[in-house]
Amino acid sequence: MNARLRWTTFAAPSRFDALAAAATPWCWAVALLTGLAGLWMGFFVAPTDFQQGEAYRIIFIHVPAAWMSMLLYLAIAFWSALGWGLNARMGSTLARAIAPTGAMFTAVALVTGALWGQPTWGTWWVWDARLTSELILLLLYLGYIALVEAIDDPRRSAQAGALLSLVGALNVPIIYFSVRWWNTLHQGASISMTAAPKMAQTMLQAMGLMTIAFWAFAFAVIFSRARALVLELESESDWVAQRYRHTEES
Repeated sequence: MNARLRWTTFAAPSRFDALAAAATPWCWAVALLTGLAGLWMGFFVAPTDFQQGEAYRIIFIHVPAAWMSMLLYLAIAFWSALGWGLNARMGSTLARAIAPTGAMFTAVALVTGALWGQPTWGTWWVWDARLTSELILLLLYLGYIALVEAIDDPRRSAQAGALLSLVGALNVPIIYFSVRWWNTLHQGASISMTAAPKMAQTMLQAMGLMTIAFWAFAFAVIFSRARALVLELESESDWVAQRYRHTEES
């Protein structure tokens, strides 16, 4: 019983708002510090790659952005399914809050991939399996955003978004395994859970710092957007009125 209470504690909009308000400044601080440290290590400390030269440094932005693009879409599918299956409004609200940030990371991954691909492959774009499936992911993000915003009824909007996100989640393993399943120009993973890293220690540290920075940035932005959505949905609630009254008195 206690475990269930802990699991559902922040399903209440007022409690989630308090948690997000407290956590957001810390997320911004972590994002700023680790982002600056990661960029410094990646662009000024890490050695030059013997094959790709200086052009490879774009991976310190490209790779974490690509990871985030996939993980955030899975997060949308998870929270959408939770909101749909348990009729939990906060789950659907979190899914809506995540979508623009996921779309942004997907766009960053595609743009930085093109910037890396031009000097490496000699072209900005190829209809490679991984690039094509990543482009499809961006279209899925945009489709999800358009769909949930086009339906005025919150319940129907959440259900339609959940259905689209769950179907679209099938694209994520296609992105991840595309370099194994098909003959592709895109290089394989430099970091694997089952093998030693294929990069120097300073490169690995820079990649880790940038990944933490992107995660912290995502949490900060998503918490802020989710709070705005919660206040919009709960505008008639007593706790929202009390919050505004407290803000005016301060």
